[in-house]
Amino acid sequence: MAEDVKQLVLNVMKKGLDLGASDIFFCTGEKPRIRLHGQVSHLEDQPIFTTEMLGQYLKHAMNEKDLQDFQSEKEINFAMDVPDIARFRVNVFWHLRGFSIVMRYIPTDIPVFDELGLPEPLKKIPHFKNGLVLVTGATGSGKSTTLACLVDIINKEYKKHIITIEDPIEFIHHNQTSFIEQREVGEHTLSFQNALNSTLREAADVVLLGEMRSLETISMAITAAEMGSLVFGTVHTNGAVDTINRIIDVFPAEQQNQIRQQLASSLRAVVWQTLIPKKDGGGRIAAFETMFKNYAVSSLIRDQKTHQIKSMMQVGSKEGMFTMEKYLFQLVQEGFISMEAAMEAIPENTDDFEALFNSQK
Repeated sequence: MAEDVKQLVLNVMKKGLDLGASDIFFCTGEKPRIRLHGQVSHLEDQPIFTTEMLGQYLKHAMNEKDLQDFQSEKEINFAMDVPDIARFRVNVFWHLRGFSIVMRYIPTDIPVFDELGLPEPLKKIPHFKNGLVLVTGATGSGKSTTLACLVDIINKEYKKHIITIEDPIEFIHHNQTSFIEQREVGEHTLSFQNALNSTLREAADVVLLGEMRSLETISMAITAAEMGSLVFGTVHTNGAVDTINRIIDVFPAEQQNQIRQQLASSLRAVVWQTLIPKKDGGGRIAAFETMFKNYAVSSLIRDQKTHQIKSMMQVGSKEGMFTMEKYLFQLVQEGFISMEAAMEAIPENTDDFEALFNSQK
């Protein structure tokens, strides 16, 4: 019976990947679903999975420690390799009707820069010697893929010591010109904070931090950047200005002035990315906003005038800066996306977008 369930799950995995799905969903009492181009739909030709069936599969997919953690914590994250199919980031959780398994496909090969369609200015990021680089956006917007690509460039072109701290490990890097070590929270370290604190004594030239959420982790990431490491991190924010404000606001009021001073010195770049449905219905295309630190940006952060940074970005094209509105406007002009899709991507900034569009008529 267990082997039969394993094969049923494998069939769904293969089906989803053949269709180009980014996520696969198993829910007790339901047929499996996939996320394709941002939309969730049933796989009607697949069976309904019961709690017993999914439980049998988890006993196959998870080790004893993970099973115990799932029973005690009621949810768990882990990554797994499925031979001849793919690598997946997996989350399992209980809910009203039983439990669900969500699998996100992780490409085996790290995509190269041009394959991802990343903006040309991002090519200078891997060549930074130190500082803090933030890649932001909603869940599923491609942040991990962009970061993997940037770290891969460093791995190939420089003789560096690279440490990644992830939950779970997604893309697998192999030593090339650089020396890289990947640590998984829960498996190789107790927390992001512990692992990041250790990097200060591990002579890391480059640190990839999977998430920056807590005050302690953010503070330590800034410190590591100040001490000479190039630190990459992700934040679930929309826009460069929003990201800077969010980081400052995490701290108590009495510490915020100090954090502004530190950010003004250590922040090197903020990249916001999102995925927009293509006009022709053939999937989605990435859109970006980029901010690179210069003297003016540093001064605005230090002087509590972050609301003026967007104006600096609008005139900073020579330094590789552009706003999301400008990038979306270009995609509309080139026929990749519709005006409606562009407006939906920036609901709070539609006036800015319309002004930009009207100025070009």
